[in-house]
Amino acid sequence: MSLNNPKFMLRRDIGLAITTMAIWGFNFVVIKIGLASFPPLLFTALRFALSAFPLVLFIGPPPVPWRYIIGIGLALGVAKFGLLFISLSSHPVWGGMPAGLASLVLQSQAFFTIVYAALLLKDRPRLMQLLGMGVAFTGIGLLAIDTGQSGPIKALGIVLVAAASWGVSNILMKLANPPDVFRTIVWVSVVPPLPLLALSWVFEGPTRIFHALTHVSWVGISALAYIAFVSTLFGFAVWNALLKRYQASLVAPFSLLVPVFGLISAALFLNEQLTLSQVVAVILVLCGLILNSL
Repeated sequence: MSLNNPKFMLRRDIGLAITTMAIWGFNFVVIKIGLASFPPLLFTALRFALSAFPLVLFIGPPPVPWRYIIGIGLALGVAKFGLLFISLSSHPVWGGMPAGLASLVLQSQAFFTIVYAALLLKDRPRLMQLLGMGVAFTGIGLLAIDTGQSGPIKALGIVLVAAASWGVSNILMKLANPPDVFRTIVWVSVVPPLPLLALSWVFEGPTRIFHALTHVSWVGISALAYIAFVSTLFGFAVWNALLKRYQASLVAPFSLLVPVFGLISAALFLNEQLTLSQVVAVILVLCGLILNSL
């Protein structure tokens, strides 16, 4: 089999793709665990600082103009990840989103991206994409009804805003059209730490920041290392290599496995159980994502 044939992937690369999706799915569990040691905005800032600054000294200059680096950094790093970490935290008002369901709802970014592309880039969605969007958001609506009765409805809304922010970063990435996605991601990671630290100082307070940094446990350090090095650097390095080797239409559908691994790992490690209505909602969202992928 030749790598020049876009219709097939080597078994080794299929294994790498599935492993990366498992890493990204388990990432939601790790975030939930790490939030016991760090407040969410500080945790997000440390994640980007740890993953970016050791590498920018060696990888060369940004491959795209700085306006894209800053824009993607704010949309992806500050808005998307900052809000996601807040929703997963134990904040009495804004937090409490289950890790498994967060991994699923966040994938609605695909549909926000379709809407933005239609409005801003005149990229008309296909019928199958519109059908997938309808099915998926029916599932999210069912989740909202269930969550409103039993849990953190505001946290669900924050995850949806995080997904919408991710969609903005997708459009900016498409406009930037980087020749090297991994190097772009590393430089994008340089942007969020300072804004996030400033937001942490204002909303989480210097006392909480100092306490978190001086009383961090090995569990918190391990969670931070996993998110920065395994999920971000290793995950994006593998993903970028696969996108360079194969057509995106072969690689992108593997992202459907992220919420699957997220839900399974949350059930195994956090004992998160789904109600019957949540199971139906999960099936609807996954079916919507599959239709969009088709």
